[in-house]
Amino acid sequence: MQQRLLSDDASPRRHRTAPGRARTVKSVLAAAFAAAGLVAASLPAQAADNPYERGPAPTQSSIEASRGSYATSQTSVSSLSVTGFGGGTIYYPTSTADGTFGAVAVAPGFTATQSSMAWLGPRLASQGFVVFTIDTNTTSDQPASRGRQLLAALDYLTQRSSVRGRIDAARLGVMGHSMGGGGTLEAAKSRTSLKAAIPLTGWNTDKSWPELRTPTLVVGADADTIAPVATHSEPFYGSLPGTLDKAYLELRGASHFTPNTSNTTIAKYSISWLKRFIDDDTRYEQFLCPLPQASTTIAEYRGNCPHSS
Repeated sequence: MQQRLLSDDASPRRHRTAPGRARTVKSVLAAAFAAAGLVAASLPAQAADNPYERGPAPTQSSIEASRGSYATSQTSVSSLSVTGFGGGTIYYPTSTADGTFGAVAVAPGFTATQSSMAWLGPRLASQGFVVFTIDTNTTSDQPASRGRQLLAALDYLTQRSSVRGRIDAARLGVMGHSMGGGGTLEAAKSRTSLKAAIPLTGWNTDKSWPELRTPTLVVGADADTIAPVATHSEPFYGSLPGTLDKAYLELRGASHFTPNTSNTTIAKYSISWLKRFIDDDTRYEQFLCPLPQASTTIAEYRGNCPHSS
């Protein structure tokens, strides 16, 4: 029966392919597969144009969301296990499928602890960053000291921490509130290799920062009476080099302590700034250029567009 079936299936001549035609078909197929292989081979080269992109293409709703596309976890770092700063909490994406991530250290303000900045941890980490909210050695440490502590925290994060293998040590940034914001400027001044700096209602007796080479987003608050924008954030921004990628965001109806609680405007522009300059992800340029307009949450926004970095 098996022989009969094979014979019946093969018998109609119209189902047979002549040897010459078979060779032609094989040649066409081989050429098609070769072309497909060339196309496939070209895809990694295209992706390599921006190898640091992490996560899906951004939208207005995705940068305003309380959480991004990455699941996150966190780990505590005891002050007893580190030197140069007061310990803290590391927030990080749980997935390693996309490779390494950029990292950001975040410092609190005068008399405050890391808990005052904790909301930024999972919010930024879920967008594809390793985030280290730190405690300072003492709550009264001044901006210069806080700047050194931010750098010590980044060194720990990239060299000794349990998540160091998840971090690209060449893609780092700093953030901070109040004296931590002043410390952010100090850190960027000391380490020009940093990719992004974001002082939040920053306070510092030094008002001039022409030495900075790190793309800097200065965030002020229109109702700040502790670090008024006229004597802090505005001169900070105005002193930055004209050739530097920089921006000034003044929050409307906001106080000095607005950065201590979850804030969508701070988050969306911080995420966009960090993505644009730590990840070199130009998909986020659309949220920074053209310059955002004044609104119910923005009193003023200044900057240079398009960005050159």
